[in-house]
Amino acid sequence: MDKLQELLDIEEIKNLKHRYFRAIDMADFDLLEDIFAEDISVDYRGGSYRWQASGKEEIITNLRYSFHSKACGMHNGHHPEIIINSQTKATGKWYLHDIFYNFDENIVTMGSALYDDKYQKIDGKWRIGFSEYDRIWEEVSPINPETKFTKVLLSEKGDKIKK
Repeated sequence: MDKLQELLDIEEIKNLKHRYFRAIDMADFDLLEDIFAEDISVDYRGGSYRWQASGKEEIITNLRYSFHSKACGMHNGHHPEIIINSQTKATGKWYLHDIFYNFDENIVTMGSALYDDKYQKIDGKWRIGFSEYDRIWEEVSPINPETKFTKVLLSEKGDKIKK
């Protein structure tokens, strides 16, 4: 395999994952259409949840119910370890640090996890084909009533949910 192409592919995959984190935190579900493979599956294992889903449409629909107008989040992916297995297949590990506020339930979840992803190059573009993580640690606590939010982008951009 050409080393220059391998480095270019690694950079494209890094940008792909960064776009994923930005898309979920900003409720940019159109962007997710261009990030996921049609047959994507996910398995996210936290201390207080496990979320498994398959298919781009189902996953984006479920994300709409998480990243809505009564939530806000911050997801950072660090220390990528990308391995190009072939011209069309790659794997990656990412260290996640996240904070997620759910105003409906008055809780904040924060923690870290390790992602294991599989990528597919489809029509010349890298896509996420499989994604899983296991939490390293997770903290769930009530939102501090003294905390004042001066900006919550999802309250403007996220789907409006009814309680």
